[in-house]
This record gives sequence, structure tokens and C-alpha cells, in this order.
Amino acid sequence: MRAIDIHTHPILRDDHRGRGGADQLIQRAQAHGIRHLVALGDVLAYGRSPTEAQLRKINDDTYWLMQRHPGVITGFCHLNPTLGERAVRREIERCVARGFRGLKLEIANNARDACMRPLMTAAQQHGLVLLQHAWSMTKIRQRSFHTDPEDVATLANRFPNVRIIMAHLTGCGVRGVLAVKSCPNVVVDTSGAAPEAGLVEYAVAQLGSERVLYGSDAPIRDFAVALARITGARLDAQTQQKILHDNARALLRLP
Repeated sequence: MRAIDIHTHPILRDDHRGRGGADQLIQRAQAHGIRHLVALGDVLAYGRSPTEAQLRKINDDTYWLMQRHPGVITGFCHLNPTLGERAVRREIERCVARGFRGLKLEIANNARDACMRPLMTAAQQHGLVLLQHAWSMTKIRQRSFHTDPEDVATLANRFPNVRIIMAHLTGCGVRGVLAVKSCPNVVVDTSGAAPEAGLVEYAVAQLGSERVLYGSDAPIRDFAVALARITGARLDAQTQQKILHDNARALLRLP
């Protein structure tokens, strides 16, 4: 089956692979039948709240990948909403001019915070997809900067015209699926931790097959394991192909 990986980080400084390692990762992806990857940047390279200059470095690496692998890499612009409207809009405009198709948010703030408004307004203006890091975090009391599934739902309801990917199906679990079920502008990616039997099937049953997308979180996770999460699920071949490829192609408006 063909596949599009909606959630990858080809360049990571912590593992000392650099740009050369990114080429190797893309080769491994292609060996698994993954024809296209969304590069989200090294989002924690400078901690959870990067400066404007640090964001430019992260996004410049993503742009380098887009130029080096045309037709294979789609870039998402990493942002820190707490830097304020001017800084956020500057970086979005810079990335849009370079052909980025989406925005990536990590753990600088919670998705329900007021600082999200300028970013979401710009996303709607430019037709950008937002990939929001999410995980069921309430019990460890880090919700001030971590986004729980319910926070994604709050954001989606405030900005119903922005297409949102809630990251980490396994990290969000059944709770996450139920939290965003009534939000038609939210899809979920299947990345996050080890596979759990029945969870992908549950997401399809609750959300519909069009609202579930394959993502690996590579190189933090392994391509083979991430793909097996889908191919090993009790789903028919047509549904698997939607999750692995067709839904992402439509969301990203790829040729």
C-alpha cells in the first residue's frame, strides 16, 4: 500500500544525525512504501518555548528538506504562540512564502489559551492545516502548557473553519477520540507510544474512516511498527488505504 506519513521529525539535534541523517530516514521511509512525509521540525531543539530566532532555524531546516526532496516533503511551520502576534505572523508569512502547507504547535502553551487567536486567524486566511501536539496529561498537572484532547476540542469549536490534526491517537486514547468526536474540523493522527489493540478500529468506528490519518513520529518511533498499527488493525483494505494515504492526500491537497 502507498502511504503518506503526516507526522515526522527528520532532523533532530539530540541524536546528532543532522541533515545527513534526514536523508537516511527518508530512504527508510521510501523502503516501507511511504511516498510522502510531513516534516514538523525539531520542535524541542531549544526547549518548550523557543525564541523567534530559534524558530527560524528550525523552520529553515525544514525548508532545506523541502528543497532537497521536492515532491517528497511537505513542511509545517513550527511556532511559539506566546511570542505575540507580530512575531507569529512574521514567521507564518515567511513560511507561507516558501511553500509550507501547515503549522505545528508543541508545548509552549495550552491550545485553549488566548494567544492562539492570531495564529488561528492566519491559518484560516492562508488555508493552512494545524497539527497540535496533544496527550492525556491532566493527572500529571502540566496542563498549563500541555494540551489535553478536551483543549483541542475547545480550540476547534472556537475556530471551526481551521482544519486541525490532533496528534498522538495512542497518547490521547479513547478519551481523545470522544473529546473531538463532535468537531468535524478535527482529524487524528495515529502516532504516539506503542500500538494498543483495537484503538485504531475504535477511532474509525467513532469518527469515521475519513478522520483518521497515519503518522509515525519517526525517528522517535519506528516506521515498521507505526505502519503495522494500521495494517494489523481489523479494517478492510479500502479503509486502511484511506488512513495510510488518501485522507492525508486530500487534507494536504497534494496532486
